[in-house]
Amino acid sequence: MSYHNPVLLKESVDGLSIKEDGVYVDVTFGGGGHSREILSRLGEKGRLIGFDQDEDALANALDDDRFLLINENFRYIKQFLKFHGIRKVDGILGDFGVSSHQFDKAERGFSTRFDADLDMRMSQKNTVSAFDVVNNYEYNDLRRVLFQYGDLRSANAMANTIIDYRQEGEIKTTDQLKQVLKKFLPAFKEHKILAQIYQAIRIEVNQEIQVIKEFLEQTNDLLVEGGRLSLISYHSLEDRLVKRYIRAGKFEGEPEKDFYGNIDVPFKKVGGLIVPSKEEIAVNNRARSAKLRIAERK
Repeated sequence: MSYHNPVLLKESVDGLSIKEDGVYVDVTFGGGGHSREILSRLGEKGRLIGFDQDEDALANALDDDRFLLINENFRYIKQFLKFHGIRKVDGILGDFGVSSHQFDKAERGFSTRFDADLDMRMSQKNTVSAFDVVNNYEYNDLRRVLFQYGDLRSANAMANTIIDYRQEGEIKTTDQLKQVLKKFLPAFKEHKILAQIYQAIRIEVNQEIQVIKEFLEQTNDLLVEGGRLSLISYHSLEDRLVKRYIRAGKFEGEPEKDFYGNIDVPFKKVGGLIVPSKEEIAVNNRARSAKLRIAERK
């Protein structure tokens, strides 16, 4: 089984409008699928920097003098590029979400298919795990996580049920969590609701929304004029952040205007929303919710 099937491979790399001697960043290296495609379009003087916080991804590092893999969270993109002497880049690609490898490796605790310890950390350096969220969060925080990140209408009742169960002992595994919340999992919807619960906890554990915000806010300074952003999201929270940032240069409120009342934002949208073809979804079901947005630095 491959580490990760790259989603919207051609479309996302096409979106970078690659120059042979350019400098590019793949902030979600994973199995290296997008990075291989970028390298195939670069000349001898081109350069590619990959980021991945998951230590498992290091095994996939590409043996190419033009490539550097940094084992860090992409929220620190500017800091680590500067450390390696890079202040400006021509394009940045991001494929947010969980890799196939992380879902398929049972002990990581990401998948609803396996029983595993409550972990869900994308980086083993992360001190907070799913166990901490489920066992230590107070009612208001648990409810917020389940509602905000899982879009779960029963978030209040679920949070209460978890807290009540904790009087008896810790919830240590994914199967235990499933049993605790069993009354909220009707047979015909069990997988869907479980996926929402796991997604909510995973987003909280890995601070995924905050990470994307911090990352996006740095892209303005990093990209050269005409440089491209090519970003793939998998749920509405991520996609909304990307869409708003491209449109307004910020996440809340209206875009800034200059002295003359003209909208003053750092990016312009390139094309419309791109989603996978039926053929791609048939081959890789995990691509079904992917949304690609491309923008160019003004």
